[in-house]
Amino acid sequence: MPTKKVQKKAVVKKVVKKAPAKKVVAKKAVVEKAPTKKVVAKKAPAKSPAKKGSAKKTLVYAPDQASFWVNDGQILNSLVALRDALDEMEKEVFLYHTAKEQNDFAEWVANVLSDINCAKELAKANTPDKAKTVVAKHLKLYAV
Repeated sequence: MPTKKVQKKAVVKKVVKKAPAKKVVAKKAVVEKAPTKKVVAKKAPAKSPAKKGSAKKTLVYAPDQASFWVNDGQILNSLVALRDALDEMEKEVFLYHTAKEQNDFAEWVANVLSDINCAKELAKANTPDKAKTVVAKHLKLYAV
């Protein structure tokens, strides 16, 4: 039997080069912006460190020997007691403790109760009502 020779034909592939596609670039429309207004941030009032966190300061009670003895006989041992005393204090009694350059209330609050910020503001108060307002404002910073 005769054997047949099978010839393989070479397959030739034609390579067709495509022209590169043109990139279409869309032009962005120029939109004119309206002039912006300058926003000036308001400066917040200085905050005490107690306001940064949610934790409030612990109210300080003066020991008996460091309590404040008011000219009218009252004995004060905390900012709460000072606020209550200022509520009913006669102007003459207040002036006795705040006469001249010395403010006994402010010094006591700074040195005994250790509230320097309250003491600074208290030193500027020239009436019992203003002093009471200062003390009440600072009491909000305390866990009472």
